[in-house]
This record gives sequence, structure tokens and C-alpha cells, in this order.
Amino acid sequence: MSDDTPQSEPAPTRRRGRLERRSEELAELGGTDAIAVYFKERVYATFTGLAIVLVVLGNGQADAAHALSALVLGVLGIAAAGFVSDVISHLAAHRAFPTRREVALMLRVAAGALGTLVIPVVLLALAAFGVLGLDTALRAASAVYIATLGLVGWVAVRRSRIEWWKQLLALALLMALGLAVVGLQILAHSA
Repeated sequence: MSDDTPQSEPAPTRRRGRLERRSEELAELGGTDAIAVYFKERVYATFTGLAIVLVVLGNGQADAAHALSALVLGVLGIAAAGFVSDVISHLAAHRAFPTRREVALMLRVAAGALGTLVIPVVLLALAAFGVLGLDTALRAASAVYIATLGLVGWVAVRRSRIEWWKQLLALALLMALGLAVVGLQILAHSA
């Protein structure tokens, strides 16, 4: 006797984005706290990069090489500060140095912060080689940073278990707060 009933095919898997894959990797390494720290550092680095780009754009006197070095050094500095902050926080909370696994996680988080440099650095390098105008590269880099903030906020809100309309409200509030932070950073750097 043969079974002629059709076999059900496995449900197609949804394609995961890079941030979702990174979140899953971090969850395996350090749990939900690692995911929170990763997103926090990425947001810090994004705000720092955006502030630097906007200040250089508003200054109008910088050349592409200066803009590129200011951006790289600024974001590298915030990533290094985040790493040092994690080590100090670990020492204070656990009364011991972090294990190799914990240091690896901290370095992975810092590398995620440095990932915010990739597209803006390419844009500014194109300006340094004369392919793009500096103002165009800086405007494009600021758009990339704003989009990154929106994407990170969207991923964070989407991971929540709240109703869709509350997610939308939370994302709108996050974007408004983000704009306020950008405004404060521009004021601080241009004063």
C-alpha cells in the first residue's frame, strides 16, 4: 500500500540581515546583555561619526584628508573608550579581570562600532581622490549615519514584544531623541 499524500515542504526560512545574525552570535557568546552592549556601542559610534561629519560639513574649511582622519580617529576613539569602559565595568562588577571569552566579546562589540566607518570612509576616500566633491561625500556620509540610526532603532524595536502601533511610536520617539542628540552634538562641536 503506497502513501500518495503529498509531503509538506519545509517552510521557507526568512533571510536574516547582518544585524540579526550578529545579534544571534552575540546572544550565543554572552546572552541578551551582549546584544544590548553591541547595540549601545553601535549607536554611540554612529552618533559620534554623524556629529563629526556634520561639524566638518558645517565648518566648510576642511579638506577631504582632514575630514577622513577626523572621522576615523573620532570613531576609533569612541570604540576604544567603549572597550576600556567594558573592562572597567567588568572589574567593578565582578572584582576580577574578564576571561578570554569575555574579552573576545568586548572586542567583537568594539569591532561592531568600527563597522559604522565603512561606507563613510569609502565616501571620504572618494572625495580625497577627487571622484566626489567633499560636500557631496559629507552629505552622503551623514545620510548613511542617519539611515544607520534608523535601522538600528528599527531592529531594536522589531525585536520587542510590544504591539505594532507601540513599536511605531517607540521608533518615532527614538528618531526624535536621536535628532535632539545630533542637535546637541552639533552645538557642542561648533561652539
